Amino acid sequence: MLKQIEGSQAIARAVAACQPNVVAAYPISPQTHIVEALSALVKSGQLEHCEYVNVESEFAAMSACIGSSAVGARSYTATASQGLLYMVEAVYNAAGLGFPIVMTVANRAIGAPINIWNDHSDSMSQRDSGWLQLFAENNQEAADLHVQAFRIAEELSVPVMVCMDGFILTHAVEQVDLPESEQVKQFLPPYEPRQVLDPDDPLSIGAMVGPEAFTEVRYIAHHKMLQALDLIPQVQSEFKSIFGRDSGGLLHTYRCEDAETIIVALGSVVGTLKDVVDQRRENGEKIGIMSLVSFRPFPFAAIREVLQSAKRVVCLEKAFQLGIGGIVSSELRAAMRGLPFTCYEVIAGLGGRNITKNSLHAMLDQAVADTIEPLTFMDLDMELVQGELEREAATRRSGAFATNLQRERVLRANAKIAEAGPKPKADKVGNPRVASPSIKQDAVPVVPDQAE
Repeated sequence: MLKQIEGSQAIARAVAACQPNVVAAYPISPQTHIVEALSALVKSGQLEHCEYVNVESEFAAMSACIGSSAVGARSYTATASQGLLYMVEAVYNAAGLGFPIVMTVANRAIGAPINIWNDHSDSMSQRDSGWLQLFAENNQEAADLHVQAFRIAEELSVPVMVCMDGFILTHAVEQVDLPESEQVKQFLPPYEPRQVLDPDDPLSIGAMVGPEAFTEVRYIAHHKMLQALDLIPQVQSEFKSIFGRDSGGLLHTYRCEDAETIIVALGSVVGTLKDVVDQRRENGEKIGIMSLVSFRPFPFAAIREVLQSAKRVVCLEKAFQLGIGGIVSSELRAAMRGLPFTCYEVIAGLGGRNITKNSLHAMLDQAVADTIEPLTFMDLDMELVQGELEREAATRRSGAFATNLQRERVLRANAKIAEAGPKPKADKVGNPRVASPSIKQDAVPVVPDQAE
């Protein structure tokens, strides 16, 4: 059913079509609309045979899902940012115990400082937890990936995160072909757990395992990741045969057939990149995109096949390893080991900073000319950074650098506004009047707290 709908609402409808038995909910922006919509579906009776559990924290949400999954219930939750970090112990337990929980991660930056906008630092921090991680380019793919996630999770008995860009996708209203219940029933069989707590056959789950077997336990988790590399494309193919859409899989390519430069990215930025690539193709530039859907498991062989003929790779990332560089690019190098290729790491969009076409064009101009730095931070205000570094060098008690940078940014914005001065503006009847100048997003006039 094609519907103009908010991303979060579309996810709730897709999850409901999968008939979860338990939804454990705790609100945190930007995923709150998802669990709110699910609660409304339960209340109205549109989602039947589902227990909606209001819990006291994100840790409790994952713990509730562990308990419900242990007794054979199809279980779902959603979180973001600090909420994901708060449930980390339970996140690892869910994977270690082999419970097929599906969780939406509405990707959001991790504090401090507090930031509610999008980047990928939250889910990337859990890349070694044992959860599969699937990234959506748009809301259609996000909805479809949730249906596929339940199938993959329950077949392998592993948990799956479906990652979608917070606010950029969760709060965007666009057309989504919502999965129909009958189609989902055809695609997703009734849940048959591989393990279940049974009072008539009591046993311990999660009991201590000593050195004599722990390596083997971890190897099984590793093996399931490798199995997922085969299962994910199979699930994608079957999904396409039923729903008619080519969502999911390990990765997607766009105009890569003869590409000399290939951009690697995850999530919603791929849509903007496609416009940029089309524009540069019109000028004769051989450039393409490889968008990763499956970050965990990491599809080394599939990536190597796509990138092996490229002269250069530009890895655009919304998270990075402090003191090292890109996360995805580090793994790309492992995938391309032994092959001659140049990989440029570009860190962009941190904390929700806009990734514009102009910025992408400027970056690609340098990349194609091989004049870009191996590690580049897109649109970095080096003057602002240098000022703070000089302040720290000049005085021991320099203060909190995040506060200093924000204050300096505001002072500079206010200075620009004052320098521009008021300008005439017509009122409703066309008479000129004097008004304050319009204010750009990056130049909000705020009086800094002089006491800080």
